[in-house]
Amino acid sequence: MLFTNSIYAGIDPTSGRKTFTYAALDRDLNLVALADGEMEEVLTFLAGQESATVAVNAPAGVNRGLVRTKMKKEMLTPHQIRGAEYRMAEFILREHGIAVSGTPASAAVCPAWMQVGFELHRKLGKLGFKKFPEKDSPHQLLETHPHAGYCVLLGAAPLSKPTLEGRLQRQLILYEQGVQIKDPMDFFEEITRHKMMKGIWPVELLYQPEQLDALVAAFTAWRAVHKPEQAISIGDEKEGMIFLPERELKEKY
Repeated sequence: MLFTNSIYAGIDPTSGRKTFTYAALDRDLNLVALADGEMEEVLTFLAGQESATVAVNAPAGVNRGLVRTKMKKEMLTPHQIRGAEYRMAEFILREHGIAVSGTPASAAVCPAWMQVGFELHRKLGKLGFKKFPEKDSPHQLLETHPHAGYCVLLGAAPLSKPTLEGRLQRQLILYEQGVQIKDPMDFFEEITRHKMMKGIWPVELLYQPEQLDALVAAFTAWRAVHKPEQAISIGDEKEGMIFLPERELKEKY
């Protein structure tokens, strides 16, 4: 069921700080919100929406040993098995050449941003957000991964996220997908010899890395709802599925 006044939000908690970066798109891919806020501010924003599908750039829980079990069945060495600190979705992404962090089996040893992500998933659940896809629910929740999202949209690993060229590339990928954000090519129109000599760059035309991660998450939520044939979910339901905005994975990225 598609709701008329729906938004599609992406939340990035990966800095491990108290503040989150979040983005929201409407059904026509117009930018509704792009901001930083503490968890309660983000939850208040989402709770006030008539309908929202939210993609979080963090796992909902720890790994449950599925990869370790798989490795034992394949009779790998103890050393290889000890390195199996991944959920099945993360393991699959790494098998395809997409570099992602693994989620430990104990919450106590997870990095701060993961623990914050666990809490965010729990609180969204308490607000009534159901695990996607739950078509009769106006509030749905899914997990995504921004680096993997850009990989599948580009068909290759993108340039380094903090760099100027990496930000330009990510913004262009989203713009070409129809997301109504600033055209990154305007950046080049603002560059003159004088500005280059003075070291003046029109960086205000580009989004920050955390904003770009939140935006690709929001786009993934939109695509999962409106064009599910162009989205994929990988992993195992016991540990959590990762949704990406393409219909299949290449062999290697």
